[in-house]
Amino acid sequence: MTVRQSATPEGGYRMERLARCLTGRVALDVEARDWEEAVRLAGEVLEKAGDIEPAYTEAMIRTVREIGPYIVVTPGVALPHARPEDGVLRAAIGLVRLARPVSFGSEVNDPVDLVFPFGTPDRDQHIEVLAALSRLLSDPGRVAALRRAATEEDILAVLRGAPLAPAGS
Repeated sequence: MTVRQSATPEGGYRMERLARCLTGRVALDVEARDWEEAVRLAGEVLEKAGDIEPAYTEAMIRTVREIGPYIVVTPGVALPHARPEDGVLRAAIGLVRLARPVSFGSEVNDPVDLVFPFGTPDRDQHIEVLAALSRLLSDPGRVAALRRAATEEDILAVLRGAPLAPAGS
């Protein structure tokens, strides 16, 4: 996959910071039977990086069970998270791209193929992560590029403003 260079996009600082946070926390084309397994696998990405305790992953699942699929914020995208006291060790975000989309029960935004688990130790960082993700998810070109990226490096390049060349280029 070829990455084309481009000028730094608006919000470049946030995207660069998001790229740094995602480094080492990306899993592509992951098989999941259902939303619960998708969230569990996404939590494991942050657990392996030492960012959260296993209890946090269970709390993310429990939250969706109790509150519903509010974490499915836009078509095909879920942002699982829980409370800091459930086991956040440090601010973190990951990305799991599913091999096949799964239903979370969202009437409007299912099925989901991009899962961004995150955890923050305080409200300010929670808002900062959501703002960065909001900027990312509001750019259809970047979201499409995340869906066709071949490697973690491609994902990080997209966040840093180097859009992936269209398929077949």
